[in-house]
Amino acid sequence: MPTPPATSGRLLYAQSGGVTAVINATAAGVIEAARAKGVPVYAARNGILGALREELIDTTKESKTAIAALRHTPGGAFGSCRYKLKSLEANRAEYERLIEVFRAHDIRWFLYNGGNDSADTALKISQLGKAMDYDIRCIGVPKTVDNDLAVTDCCPGFGSVAKYTAVSTLEASLDVASMADTSTKVFILEVMGRHAGWIAAAAGLAGEGTDEPPHLILFPERVFDEAAFLAKVKATVERVGWCTVVASEGIRNAEGRFLAEAGTRDAFGHTQLGGVAPVLAALVKEKLGYKYHWALPDYLQRSARHLASKTDAEQAYAVGQAAVDYALAGMNAVMPVIVRSSDAPYRWKVEPAALRSIANREKKMPRGFLTRDGFGITAAARRYLAPLIQGEAHPPHGSNGLPKYGRLKNTGVTKKLPTFEH
Repeated sequence: MPTPPATSGRLLYAQSGGVTAVINATAAGVIEAARAKGVPVYAARNGILGALREELIDTTKESKTAIAALRHTPGGAFGSCRYKLKSLEANRAEYERLIEVFRAHDIRWFLYNGGNDSADTALKISQLGKAMDYDIRCIGVPKTVDNDLAVTDCCPGFGSVAKYTAVSTLEASLDVASMADTSTKVFILEVMGRHAGWIAAAAGLAGEGTDEPPHLILFPERVFDEAAFLAKVKATVERVGWCTVVASEGIRNAEGRFLAEAGTRDAFGHTQLGGVAPVLAALVKEKLGYKYHWALPDYLQRSARHLASKTDAEQAYAVGQAAVDYALAGMNAVMPVIVRSSDAPYRWKVEPAALRSIANREKKMPRGFLTRDGFGITAAARRYLAPLIQGEAHPPHGSNGLPKYGRLKNTGVTKKLPTFEH
């Protein structure tokens, strides 16, 4: 007989990996949905590390207004981390510690808000109940600007970075076009995307005509061909007078090496990338002699709440609400995913999907989304991408002309256990 869902206890929410412009909207969805059902919510400080360290935040101490303000506040309100749990066999002590913390604070539901690696962590924790005789329900909650989670139509966080990228490409290109006669001929914008080119593809929404920017998009899904790249840049400058290039950070050469490989790795074991735009700019200068500029928006692209997509903000909130509903209904090892039913008008809904079908999988750009020469996006890609950047969700502004972002008190919960060394 399956274990019936808990009818009392606390819900623990944690944020993981790189934060987004709308991850706090998901947090608001979680907390407001739980409050409506009378369930107290704790948040882990700095993701799963907060759970291991017993560094918990009592969100019941926050006002209704403060929680509502999370819907328009970027960053991670409770802190995030890049930390991947090993298998139960490889590091049983960490799992035993999590159960100790859950028991000590009567945590019966755990919601982990993150991307691919976080889905894997959520899946592992979801298996704790049977293995350690504790009733805990775990729900993975989607978030990633890379848009590379399997199953879901899109990932909360992506629509806003896509909008930022398309707008930045359009605006910077107008600047370059103005100066091209006597100054910059080539502008290179580097965007996030280690293995999947979704963000780079979004830049293609800036223009549709053959000579409209971006003139070249470089995707991780295609091997970087130096000769073809230089030929395309040269032909574009000669025909148009200037050239805008958008490059994903994860493009690789024929040997499979990142053009921007820095030789170090992050906490998840991913290769640290050192910047592909200057590498490409050096090629343009050396081989073609053109004056260039390049830009690396880095954190700016994922934190730009002032330019968030309304669609994205609404989806981020919706998956938070759904995650609570699933948890309290007794579901385990699932994730609320976005299901598209129509492109135009764009219609979507949220449904549960098994974590095992999402964890440790990557959704890359379909071949049919890339033009034959590999430097642009097709009409099919536009149909997919365009709805995700629709609508504005501007934050309120103060008299100083700046956005009024929310700040929480983040009152800590009294610890009950000895310090854990990991």
